[in-house]
Amino acid sequence: MVLESLVGPIKAEKNKKWLFIYGLVYAVIGAVVSLWVFKSQASMVMVFLTVLAAFPLFYKTLRYEEKKDLNKNLTEKVLIKEHGKALTYLMYLFMGFVVAYTIIFLLFPEATSNNLFSSQITTINAINSNITGNFSTVDVFFKILSNNLRVLFFCIFFAFFYGAGALFILAWNASVIGAAAGSFVNNRISEFGSYFLAVPISLMRYMTHGVFEIAAYFVAGLAGGIISVAVINHKTTSDQFKHVVIDSLDLILLGVGMLVFAALVEVYFTPLFF
Repeated sequence: MVLESLVGPIKAEKNKKWLFIYGLVYAVIGAVVSLWVFKSQASMVMVFLTVLAAFPLFYKTLRYEEKKDLNKNLTEKVLIKEHGKALTYLMYLFMGFVVAYTIIFLLFPEATSNNLFSSQITTINAINSNITGNFSTVDVFFKILSNNLRVLFFCIFFAFFYGAGALFILAWNASVIGAAAGSFVNNRISEFGSYFLAVPISLMRYMTHGVFEIAAYFVAGLAGGIISVAVINHKTTSDQFKHVVIDSLDLILLGVGMLVFAALVEVYFTPLFF
């Protein structure tokens, strides 16, 4: 009850940067408790406990954003801007997850980190094997984009059927990025000479394009969740419901556009610097 009562959507909009701290706290507590109580399944339980702490905020956000959609005085352009407030503080929350997971990966002994992030490391190896080989940059672009679009669909699906269920996918992605960033630091620490330099560079490597991907997933999660709340609260034939659906479709299209841009950055821009 303590963690889930820390912040609501209205408070989050006014204190966006504090969500980064909340993300750190949620992820660290989730990791410590998972190792302490569920050591053999720690990699998944860690993510689940992080989601459990952040779930009330995300669900309240869906309800709050759906109320904005019901305001007939707001145009589609204004609604997108209003949803942007929620997107901003959710991104701060996500970055808290990522930084916490990266630091945890680096601070714990190697054997403990490998156990805590076992599922994430397996996922990273699978992703790397899927995009390595004799592929042109165009092929890699479409592979990355198709995979990201699939994740986008799952965010919509989980948000629609499980309320804030998309948060699990996003927290999972944060843990994968944290493991990847931590591995990058361990493999390249001799080049940078200091963790204070290596960690920021590692995070920049993955978040240069990752920030657009995650923003797209949050947008999709908001869209799916808003529709889900609207289905519960309104008749599907009402004008209010139609207005919510139109706004949600705009959000989904925005998310798809962000993923296209993210894939372009990942394939053609990020390799120039990392």
